[in-house]
Amino acid sequence: MAETLLPHLARRPVTLKRYPDGVEGSFFYEKSCPKHRPGWIKTTPLRRGDGKDVDYCQLNSEAALVWAANLANLELHVALGSSRAPYKPGAVVFDLDPGEGTGVLECAAVAVRLRALFAGHGLTSLVKTSGSKGLQLYLPLNSRVTFEDTRPWANAVAHRLEDETPGEVVSKPSKEARRGKVFIDWSQNHPAKTTVCVYSLRARERPTASTPVTWDELERALERSDPEGLVFTSDEVLRRIVTHGDLFEPVRNLKQRLPELG
Repeated sequence: MAETLLPHLARRPVTLKRYPDGVEGSFFYEKSCPKHRPGWIKTTPLRRGDGKDVDYCQLNSEAALVWAANLANLELHVALGSSRAPYKPGAVVFDLDPGEGTGVLECAAVAVRLRALFAGHGLTSLVKTSGSKGLQLYLPLNSRVTFEDTRPWANAVAHRLEDETPGEVVSKPSKEARRGKVFIDWSQNHPAKTTVCVYSLRARERPTASTPVTWDELERALERSDPEGLVFTSDEVLRRIVTHGDLFEPVRNLKQRLPELG
């Protein structure tokens, strides 16, 4: 996967999620790049809420991926900014997380609504499975905007959908509020927040991966009420690369302007 995966990791701060005892054992997130890292592993400093800087790893090569794998790092969680411009996101992300009593199909329905909202402003959006329970929708920007622009904008989008359908969508992380609804997590639009990288493995009983899907595939799964149509194992992802190429390439290259919502 390196040829397809590395462009989405290159020069980006990465949070490691390590499983030293395997997927059935305990795990821990590691934002600060280990001090015992090789000298050729580069880092990016990002400021936390308490004002302290954290040096995040960069995984810019196949050797870096192997090094991370040797640390039992099974998941790759990546920032929206880059080492060159850590406070300028390349995209806006909406993490669609199903609350109790809902699943990936309810997330898919919300993703379709978001896509329609953005398409009404002439914008292209892309969607991927989280590899776990939900979906993530990305709005490529690759412009000069900062998180001070995108974070309140994403918040406004989440509240707009919540206001339109309060019985289906929630914009607050409270577990009680999320029951029977899809949580639109807009808070990922922050320089020190990381979201699971496209094509990352997930530490689950089935070796699933975060997989980009076409809108036709998403709508087909909705029409057929087929949640399994939005679940892909690592082997299936490799085959999809041969067939589709990198469906998420526009997230890195497509330039779009953040519109006024009205």
